[in-house]
Amino acid sequence: MINGTLRQGSSYHVGKLVIEKIAKKEDQVLELFLPKDMPEFCRGCAACITESEKKCPDYLMYMKRVTRMIDEADFLVFTSPVHVLHVTGAMKALLDHYGYRFMVHRPEECMFSKQAVCVTTGADSGMRSTLRDMKQSLVFWGVGRVYTYGIAVSAIRWEDVTSEVKERILTDLEKLAVKFVRDPEQVVPSVTTKLLFYVLRHMHQKGMNPVDQAYWREKGWLEKKRPWKKIVKQ
Repeated sequence: MINGTLRQGSSYHVGKLVIEKIAKKEDQVLELFLPKDMPEFCRGCAACITESEKKCPDYLMYMKRVTRMIDEADFLVFTSPVHVLHVTGAMKALLDHYGYRFMVHRPEECMFSKQAVCVTTGADSGMRSTLRDMKQSLVFWGVGRVYTYGIAVSAIRWEDVTSEVKERILTDLEKLAVKFVRDPEQVVPSVTTKLLFYVLRHMHQKGMNPVDQAYWREKGWLEKKRPWKKIVKQ
């Protein structure tokens, strides 16, 4: 669970409710809070794209740990309150660091078998654009299934959210939880994810950044291998 702010407000509590609806007692839940766990802005040096993600100035201090946690997780929850109609600056800063993981560059193979939910709350508006900020990155990472949930809570503090709104949230999350698959090996990537992969595969076959093209070739994706074939029964 990656939270776009240190303040444990409505978005955080809704994210926790999502986990409660899905997780079992034996599951381990790990949380990251931004900007504490990744306080740096992307410098735009492009070293992660032209050379290696390990060349990022923030790799050793922050990104190595965050990336390991993301890759090892079966299920991802991203939360961010609406900040001037978008995600928090801290969440945007984290997502900016993963430009190299966009499918046009070097997507991580394990992403295709993951599920994620993006959560936001706002006083009245901006939920759609805030969710889009998070979902677009996850889709371009190749995450197999990405769900979103946003709601206007008309309050700054979770304690001030009315009981009626909280009841609606619980009802909505019950419906959302039904969509999740417990076994990651049974996650089938969405049509959007597969289509995006094939479009970018075609581009790489014609010629792209040499580092990225070498990565795709090494993975076998320019031939018959697909990042989801190991998890989909043929």
